[in-house]
Amino acid sequence: MDPIRVVLVDDHPVVLGGLRALLDSLPDFDVVGEATDGEAGVREVVLTEPDVVLMDIRMSGIDGLEATRRIRESTEGVAVLVLTMFDDDDTVFGAMRAGAQGYLLKGASQAEIDRAIRAVVAGEAIFSPGVAQRVLGYFSAPPPVAEPFPELTARERQVLDLMAAGERNQAIADRLFLSPKTVANHISSIFVKLAVADRSAAIVRARREGLGGS
Repeated sequence: MDPIRVVLVDDHPVVLGGLRALLDSLPDFDVVGEATDGEAGVREVVLTEPDVVLMDIRMSGIDGLEATRRIRESTEGVAVLVLTMFDDDDTVFGAMRAGAQGYLLKGASQAEIDRAIRAVVAGEAIFSPGVAQRVLGYFSAPPPVAEPFPELTARERQVLDLMAAGERNQAIADRLFLSPKTVANHISSIFVKLAVADRSAAIVRARREGLGGS
């Protein structure tokens, strides 16, 4: 069985050295290239055609997310396993959108890194336990309910809601701490945006969408 060819991309030489030593101590791995920034990492992948890239995220020049995207676009059959200290949602989901197949946090054990590399090369997706829980939670959460009348501003929706509840202009002004003239301007804008001729037509549309319960 041919060894798994690995490229390491990290801007810390100590981390690169530690990863190389770790992989050298395991069977079936061959580190064929190293890079200390994203752009050099992409070049190294094109030159060496590895099976997998261990990719850091925060680096000078292009970061690991952009490097991952370029690798996935320019090469076939190369898996990317992110290995980083950052586990915020923007970074995790950014890596997934860029095409990473795995996401580990630095500090993962030798056994975890070994298993993760073999998994992504085999076409599986793998995540650190805490990251996996967030990913599962994201996809299992119900989709957000869309606001009715997205063409209206938040203040215009408030005014329309109170109109649909039967409030007159002065009462709306008092409730929202606005002047009656400002309320009248909002109502005029609502008529234009909803393409209705008068207050009654606006109220009918608003109640149809569930407004008016204030």
